[in-house]
Amino acid sequence: MRTNMNTKITDVMLQIDGNIDTNHRHQLETYMKQQVGVTSLGYHDNKQQLMMVGYNPECITAADLLTRVKFSGVQAELINLYQA
Repeated sequence: MRTNMNTKITDVMLQIDGNIDTNHRHQLETYMKQQVGVTSLGYHDNKQQLMMVGYNPECITAADLLTRVKFSGVQAELINLYQA
């Protein structure tokens, strides 16, 4: 868990469907960044199906993030939760 100006931030890695096109990937990224509690989002440089999301666990959970990705129509699974 990281601290960002008195806010605890946790990171989670989600594996998303590697077959989605670039446009859909950008739509998903925009949608996820709009979720309350999401502080950062990015993709692994060499494995674009791996999405890393930084979030405030007091506002949203890893399970909620996964549900929201799936709600957007993308198959996904929770890979790892990072807390320091």
